[in-house]
Amino acid sequence: MISIEQITPHLTWQLRRDVLYPGEYKFNMEMPEDEQGYHFGAFTDNKLVGVVSLFKNLNDWQFRKLAVDEAYQGKGIGKDLLNYITGFATEEHAERLWCNARTSAIGFYEKYNFTQTGAQFSKKGVDYVVMEKLLQS
Repeated sequence: MISIEQITPHLTWQLRRDVLYPGEYKFNMEMPEDEQGYHFGAFTDNKLVGVVSLFKNLNDWQFRKLAVDEAYQGKGIGKDLLNYITGFATEEHAERLWCNARTSAIGFYEKYNFTQTGAQFSKKGVDYVVMEKLLQS
């Protein structure tokens, strides 16, 4: 049983590091904009197993640092977090939800109707593509 709750930014750092940036220091996981965002955690048996951060810019919402504990991957937790933030952004009248997706995650996002915008870049040896989902017409 998974529950999703809003959490404080610092609670996201451990999973951000372990899943997305192994070998980095945990204190490097803090983003300057963390205090302006919304952060959500997926819990099972009171254990934090997934995180995602969401940031608003007018009617444009970006999610960042979606990470699921490796032991819990493939169990629908990433899907649950994505559906949760999609609903949250929709309730807040978002027009677009987007992310900088690692190229290894393109297929995951496409399953949930995100499309590639054509924009791409590399950072610290990781290739990314910008993906979006239009929420309101």
